Amino acid sequence: MGENGLAKIAVFGGIYNNYLALEAALVDARQRGADACFCLGDMGAFGPFPDRVFPLLHAHKVLCIQGNYDHSVGNGLADCQCGYTDPRDNHFARISYAYTFKNTSSENREWLRSLPDQRRIQLGRYRVLMCHGSPRKMNEFLWESTTPTHFLSALAEQFHADVILATHTGIKWHRTLPDDRHFINVGVLGRPENDGTTNVWYTILEATPDLRIEFVPLHYDYERLAREMRSENLPQEFVQTILTGWWTTCLEILPAKERRRGKF
Repeated sequence: MGENGLAKIAVFGGIYNNYLALEAALVDARQRGADACFCLGDMGAFGPFPDRVFPLLHAHKVLCIQGNYDHSVGNGLADCQCGYTDPRDNHFARISYAYTFKNTSSENREWLRSLPDQRRIQLGRYRVLMCHGSPRKMNEFLWESTTPTHFLSALAEQFHADVILATHTGIKWHRTLPDDRHFINVGVLGRPENDGTTNVWYTILEATPDLRIEFVPLHYDYERLAREMRSENLPQEFVQTILTGWWTTCLEILPAKERRRGKF
C-alpha cells in the first residue's frame, strides 16, 4: 500500500444531485474493494433534491473537494461559475443553479464552503493530485480532442504530480504522459456522457505497483430519477438526457469531435 495506506480508490466526478447514482456507486465501490472513495466536486446541479446527497457522502466518509458549483452555493454567489459562453447554456445553468441553491440547507452550504479545492494522496508509488477542472483553474474545460499532451505534462511537472484526476467536462478520458504520468478525467455520476446509454461512470484506480485504471459503467434507477425531476418541475430537457443518454443542453461547450459523437 501507499504511504497513507491506500492501494485502491474509487473516484467520482460531478454528482449533480443524482443521489440515486451516488448510492449505487458507493455500493459498487465497496464490492470492488476500494480502500476509500473520493468526489471531485459539483455535488449539485441538474437533478432533484440536493440535500439527499450529503447524508450519503458523510455516512460513507467520502473525501470531497470543491467544484465550481460547490464554491458558488457555499458562498452564495450569483451563478454557478460553470464557464459557459453560449446564451442557451447559460439559460439552463441559471435554472439549475437557482433550484440547487434554494434547496440546499444552510448547514450543507456551510459544509460546501469549507471544502478544499484540491486534495493530494499517495497511491502506491504515485503522487495523485485531485482537482475539479484543472490544477490551475477550477472551471477549466480540458477535452480529450483538444488538450495537447505537452500541456498536460507541463501541468503534472508544475504541480508535482504523477497522476492528475479531474472532472468538470462530464466525459471520461485518460492520457498516458511521459515518465509514467497520467491525466484522467474520471467522468461524472450526475448524468450520462452523451453516448445514448443511460448508465453513468466513475473510476477505480489501483497501484499494483503500476497504475491500473478502470472506468466503471454504473447502472441505477434512472427512471425514478426522471420521475423525481418532473415532480420538481425541472426542465424537460434535463429529463430527456436522463432517459435517453443524449445531452440536450451544454452542447456549445463541446469541441467538434466530442459533439459529433452525440445526437444533437
